[in-house]
Amino acid sequence: MSEPGTIAGRMARVYLMQADVDLQRLVTHLHETVGLRGVTVLRAVEGVGHDLVHTASLVDLGGDLPLILEFFDDAVKVRAAIAHIRQEAPAAHIASWALDMHDED
Repeated sequence: MSEPGTIAGRMARVYLMQADVDLQRLVTHLHETVGLRGVTVLRAVEGVGHDLVHTASLVDLGGDLPLILEFFDDAVKVRAAIAHIRQEAPAAHIASWALDMHDED
């Protein structure tokens, strides 16, 4: 049960490779169609996945790097977003968990 001044929500973190998805289209869809409060994309400098180490120097930061896509909202919207991401980037690793969102009073 949430404490006073908070709303139950859900957080999601998606790990994927930059080349696996049209990032601008995905973020736009999550914001405009799903209606998420916000989406943050973090570009990793290094990551391990599928028995490979993905790394980049400052020279090739525009390459195929690991990305972390992170967002939170109510559980219905987060689950809808995850379903869409699975269609767009089936190889993505996705984690989600319950959280308390604090009111903007």
